[in-house]
Amino acid sequence: MSTPKTQSEWKLTELAEAVGVSPRTVRYYVQRGLLPAPPFRGPDTVYGEEHLVRLKAIRVLQARFLPLDAIQAELQRLSLDELRQLADSDATPTPPVHAQPLPGPAPVAPQHAPRRPATGLNRYERWELLPGLELHVSEAADTKTRALAERVRALIAEFQEREKP
Repeated sequence: MSTPKTQSEWKLTELAEAVGVSPRTVRYYVQRGLLPAPPFRGPDTVYGEEHLVRLKAIRVLQARFLPLDAIQAELQRLSLDELRQLADSDATPTPPVHAQPLPGPAPVAPQHAPRRPATGLNRYERWELLPGLELHVSEAADTKTRALAERVRALIAEFQEREKP
């Protein structure tokens, strides 16, 4: 008889169920580069602890309303131990701030979405350019990137002005 040990390998459905996502989501994250590809293919494919930790960390970052590109950057930047800490942190969603659309040609000030402090994580400003169109700008963005973001807002404001009857 073998003694029970902590699980260190999961089949796709077991992993997805343990984190609360669909198997299709896990496959998408692998395809997109958020998760490393599992070492085996076919019916013998297994996922390890790193996959579980990364999936849990993704869930925490999604609850903080980070877009997938920002999540991917964080996953690449953090060590496995830092990912474990993140995965074990509070994943309670923080309600987003709903920014107002641009009133005519004048741009509005960026709206800051409230975020819980997290060590080492980039924060993003959420700018609603038009209903259904948002721009997320890192608070750590350099001057050139911020100028580009401001130019995008100005172009949209110009477009709105030209489209007025």
